[in-house]
Amino acid sequence: MKKIMTLASVSAVFSMAMAAAHAVCPVCTVAVGAGLEGARLLGVDDVITGIWAGGLTLSLFFWTAGWLKKRGVTNFWVQVVLPFVGYYALLGAVYFMPGVTFGQSRLWGIDRFLLGTIVGTVAFYLGARWYVKLKRENGGRAKFPFQKVVVPLSFLMLATAVFAAIIYL
Repeated sequence: MKKIMTLASVSAVFSMAMAAAHAVCPVCTVAVGAGLEGARLLGVDDVITGIWAGGLTLSLFFWTAGWLKKRGVTNFWVQVVLPFVGYYALLGAVYFMPGVTFGQSRLWGIDRFLLGTIVGTVAFYLGARWYVKLKRENGGRAKFPFQKVVVPLSFLMLATAVFAAIIYL
């Protein structure tokens, strides 16, 4: 068990430090993650923050799963389940931090941050899958530079725009 935890920790650190990631743009994703707390301080609603946190978390999962696959890890539990559950458990640990007041404000009966996380995860997943479909239709090549970045982020921006309209209008 200790070896698995060490492998998961090392894979997370290396996947973030790699300059040429083969999943989704690492620089963009880390920049979004760094800006989440700043957004809360600026008064951005927790649903919007959660959308981007969900996208960041799924992106970290894609990095880790790709990195483990590249290193020859074929065990489904170690390559897929452990990183997925681990990253979302870390995201859920936000609720236990001192001074965090999540859970007091709800939208449609669901905690705002949790709702945003679910929406962001689904939006990012759909964007990543659509990118793969577009690439496959174009003979395995992107149609334009940075398409791998633009497509998933555009899905997150669309989800943000929809929920911003719901919340602020």
